[in-house]
Amino acid sequence: MIINTGARTDTAQWYAPWLLRRFEEGFVFVRNPLFPHKVTRYELDPAVVDCVEFCSKNYAPLLPGLRMIVDRFNTHFHYTITAYGRDIEPLVPSIDDSVQILYDLERIVGSRRICWRYDPVLLMGSYTIERHLEIFDYLCGRLAGHVDRCIFSFVELYKKLDHNFPELLPITDDDRDALARGLGAIAADHGIPIQTCGNNGLWPQYGIRASGCTTLSMLGAANGIEFRDLKHKGQRAGCGCFESRDIGAYDSCPNGCRYCYANRDHKKALENYRTNHDPMSPLLLGHLEDGDEVSFSVQRSLLKPCSQLSLGL
Repeated sequence: MIINTGARTDTAQWYAPWLLRRFEEGFVFVRNPLFPHKVTRYELDPAVVDCVEFCSKNYAPLLPGLRMIVDRFNTHFHYTITAYGRDIEPLVPSIDDSVQILYDLERIVGSRRICWRYDPVLLMGSYTIERHLEIFDYLCGRLAGHVDRCIFSFVELYKKLDHNFPELLPITDDDRDALARGLGAIAADHGIPIQTCGNNGLWPQYGIRASGCTTLSMLGAANGIEFRDLKHKGQRAGCGCFESRDIGAYDSCPNGCRYCYANRDHKKALENYRTNHDPMSPLLLGHLEDGDEVSFSVQRSLLKPCSQLSLGL
């Protein structure tokens, strides 16, 4: 099984003490977002968790205790660093601070386990095609040799963005082609492999690979392990990732990123963080309640029988 810690919220930045405690105690409860009284218990045990996938815009709060996880589990890290400032990502570190934190993360986990995410790519106001290419070039210069690859995608126009981000501009086919051509050329100049995420178009002519952002081959290569030949069902339409289990909760990330798909309401997310989170609880938000039904997840290893857990960097 693959455990994902960061698809629903930025756990590394905002809930690091809780996350570290869950791995120390060896289990976590996750409330079903569609059926709130159904709660699943996952064992956080290397015998049944083949890899722990992280995704964050700021790993700094997690770094002091990260060895406790990395020394026991196979791990993989997505680090999102974009062109945006606080007008779009209000509580995300600056570009240069983010790069320094990535260097600190690399010293613990190694570059082969880190994927740099430059997404979502969006257009509005001063965030033009030219500005994206300029900042992407700067970031490639800082990150070459420190990451395994770059993954980018274009913003998806979810209905909630009509309310949260009304000034967002549609990206035309010509815009996408110009951005893909520029990003591909810049990444190639710096020797950084680049690929798309999800159903974001095909540009092999620009040296851009189409692949899932969390595939078994990627996780295996990052950790020196080999998975069984299994079909990638994906997490949504057009997704090439292998299915994972997220231990977070929606409407809980205080970052306030205006393009966020995981928060319906940024004010509610901030309120949940401030008043509905207990670092001692097995649940990210709240506690078990009367009427909750707790079930144990069926967890099986996806590794080939001969594949050995490889934690050396």
